[in-house]
Amino acid sequence: MTLPQVRTRAAQLLWVLCVLFALFLALGALTFALSANADNGLVSFVRSVAGWVDLGVFSRDNGIKQFTGDNADVKNALFNWGIGAIFWLVLGRVLDRVVRP
Repeated sequence: MTLPQVRTRAAQLLWVLCVLFALFLALGALTFALSANADNGLVSFVRSVAGWVDLGVFSRDNGIKQFTGDNADVKNALFNWGIGAIFWLVLGRVLDRVVRP
């Protein structure tokens, strides 16, 4: 493989990884919006991965914006994890453009 091919593959890999992170955040927020059963293995897996990829900055519990009152958990998840998903998509596109030849 030539160097441009390696850089293209690396850029594709970075983009796919960032899209997956954004997808986990979006799905995690959706589980709160739909009041999914937290005891379900798939729901708890998605929420735990989303909690890991939110980097603490976009955390539901202590993120950019904290809502109080009725449905605060849903609002916090939708807002903070939604912003986190957008962050990952933008970062992925920037990394793709920087790495790609």
